[in-house]
Amino acid sequence: MNKYTKTILYRYVMTALGCSIMGIALNTFYMPNKLLSGGIGGVAVLSYYISGMPMGLTSIICNIPLFFIAYKYMDREYTLNALFGMLFFAFSLDFFHFLSAYRPVHDTMLACIAGGVLYGIGAACMYRSGGSSGGTDIIGAIIQKNYSITVSNTNFMFNILLLTISTFFFGIEPVLYTLLTFFVMTKTCNTFIVGFDFKKNIIIISDRADDIAEEIIKVVGRGVTYLHGEGAFTHQNREILFVVAKLTQTAKIRSLCREIDPNAFMIIHDVNDVFGRGFTLKPSGPQNPRPEYAKKYIAEKNSHKGQA
Repeated sequence: MNKYTKTILYRYVMTALGCSIMGIALNTFYMPNKLLSGGIGGVAVLSYYISGMPMGLTSIICNIPLFFIAYKYMDREYTLNALFGMLFFAFSLDFFHFLSAYRPVHDTMLACIAGGVLYGIGAACMYRSGGSSGGTDIIGAIIQKNYSITVSNTNFMFNILLLTISTFFFGIEPVLYTLLTFFVMTKTCNTFIVGFDFKKNIIIISDRADDIAEEIIKVVGRGVTYLHGEGAFTHQNREILFVVAKLTQTAKIRSLCREIDPNAFMIIHDVNDVFGRGFTLKPSGPQNPRPEYAKKYIAEKNSHKGQA
């Protein structure tokens, strides 16, 4: 099996898993507590509350014109991925509908949180693999392609319209609970897509940049990159240190920097999806905290500094 086939298979499996989890979330926490949803799934839920029409069937009917548009304006691979996700999501909505009779959580606030978390995990499984469940994602993808408006903004505007219509049928309270569910779901989805293994991006500006870099390499065992900068006011050239470190190493780097140069200027902020040697790849050099190439580089830099 080649790499491309494995990628497609992985995408379909994760899309099926994600759609199943979203279907469980809707039927277990949304439906028993009369909560609403977003996108075409939200239209299906709203239709079920009003007329009792099966949610999966409603979802397919609403998606039919969207897939004609997708076939015309989007590429074949995107259309097939979205078609698979749409059909599996519609299947999950009706297949897990028996769960709505149990109502495991009676407190509406807890149902919002639990449903939002579970739905967000399902959406993250699908989006991480490049999958789609169709619906408003198709509209968003077409608008983004032609007008550079992001998919999330298009979905947001559609959901606001849907919730406004829902207010006339159910009042303001279910809509406010649904907004809370949206917030929890979005935060959960983003967290699971980005991951929990946060790194820190550290930028250090100091007159003793060489000493700080040497200690970071020697003590912490983290690589350092020199960025050449110039002060806008003084026009003085200086070295700027760029370091990406694990969360557990950040406090040590901060302590070393303050110890060597209390006047150093530091910027520390979160980064995600760090790829490359030292993080997602095995180191190719020696495994001691201070590799030989670093010793040699620092020695040469200090010798040039002494000659100057």
